[in-house]
Amino acid sequence: MPCPLLADSITLELEAQEPWPQEIILYQPYEVEQILLPDNANCLAVQAFLKMCGIDFQIEPRSNAEYMSPSGRVPFIKCGAFLIPEFDNIVSFIGNKGTSLSDHLTANCKADMRAYMSLVNNVFVNAELYICWVDELTLNEVTKVRHGSVYPWPLNHFLNWQKRKEVIKKLNVLGWYNKTIEEVCEEVKNCCTALSERLEGSDYFSGDKPTEVDALVYGHVYALTSTNPLPSTVQEIALTIQEFPKLLEHTSRIDRNYLNRTECPVGDFEVSASSSKKTLWNYSDSIEALPPLSDDSFEILFLNP
Repeated sequence: MPCPLLADSITLELEAQEPWPQEIILYQPYEVEQILLPDNANCLAVQAFLKMCGIDFQIEPRSNAEYMSPSGRVPFIKCGAFLIPEFDNIVSFIGNKGTSLSDHLTANCKADMRAYMSLVNNVFVNAELYICWVDELTLNEVTKVRHGSVYPWPLNHFLNWQKRKEVIKKLNVLGWYNKTIEEVCEEVKNCCTALSERLEGSDYFSGDKPTEVDALVYGHVYALTSTNPLPSTVQEIALTIQEFPKLLEHTSRIDRNYLNRTECPVGDFEVSASSSKKTLWNYSDSIEALPPLSDDSFEILFLNP
């Protein structure tokens, strides 16, 4: 029986042999009231990548996009009869169909590109998870409200508790959970320094044409610097990135050339007063007057059935 990684690779190759559908559909959470910083960054990265490839797609927001995704992570695309989740899998799938942003690179340049992508995933992604699920002010004022906004009470509290437990377990394994915000900023600064040095004298990371790493960096830098306002405890992270003008210019260049954005993204950290009509729960009929549940409530419930 093949290992999971081999099985995933075989599946992607078989799916890629199918003819192109008329349009790709990209599924993601609702931007105004629901999406969180890590998901917003990933969604922007995939959108930028598809635009760079010249592939038409339609964005389809869904309140339960995370649970529709085969991997439990967003975004994911629907291409014909297939569902492909997450940036790396989408890049591989599109590449197997004959469209790649890095075909012109040498083997050494491709290895460098993969190294920088790994750096971004190991630093920016963990920093975003830390901001949302570890920093207490952000957790209580933003994350819990947005993540649970489309579900009824008490399901919203349970899903917040479940997601936080999952993220904390991951950050603990990676050594990020016990970091201070100052240490997180230092990690981000070191990552930005490496990326900025690579951009020295070039419009993109591999010369005058964008590659997959450009799309990935764009998504995270744009999300972290355009989210406004960030809670006071984590504003330092955005200020840290703003110390690197080359990264900001790189983000603006991709914005102009591929995304045609003229203003801040609608996915800003903003607590919406009302939910979308298509969300799972209508707050006008909610019983939010009931007291909120704490994380301890679920710990007691599941540890002492």
